[in-house]
Amino acid sequence: QVQLVESGGGLVQAGGSLRLSCAASGVAFSNWAMGWFRQAPGKEREFVAAVSWSGTRASYPDSVKGRFTISRDNAKKMVFLQMNSLKPEDTAVYYCTLKFGGAIVTAGGQYDYWGRGTQVTVSA
Repeated sequence: QVQLVESGGGLVQAGGSLRLSCAASGVAFSNWAMGWFRQAPGKEREFVAAVSWSGTRASYPDSVKGRFTISRDNAKKMVFLQMNSLKPEDTAVYYCTLKFGGAIVTAGGQYDYWGRGTQVTVSA
C-alpha cells in the first residue's frame, strides 16, 4: 500500500523559509509524478507545485512561482518543497500527492494518493 508522509511544517515569520519533505513507501511502480497542494481554513484546496518523474519538468501557479521550488530524489522516494519569502497567505495545511504516470497535472482529482498533510503557519 502506498503511503505518503509529510514533514517540515511549522511556524515561521513572514519573509522566512521552510522546506517540506514527503517520503513515499509501498510504491512498486516507476514513473510517477508528485505534487503539493494546500488548503487553508474555509478555502478550496489549491495546487502548489508538481514535478515530473525525471525531475526536469515542474509546474507552479502564479501565487507561488519564483518563491517555491519542488524537487525530488527518486532513489530515496522523496519529494521536497522549498518555500522562500513566505507570506501570511501561504498559511495552510500542505499535502503531498502522487500520481502514477509521469505527466504533470494540476488537478487534485487526477492524483492517486495523498498524505495526511503538514501545517504551515506564517505570522505577519
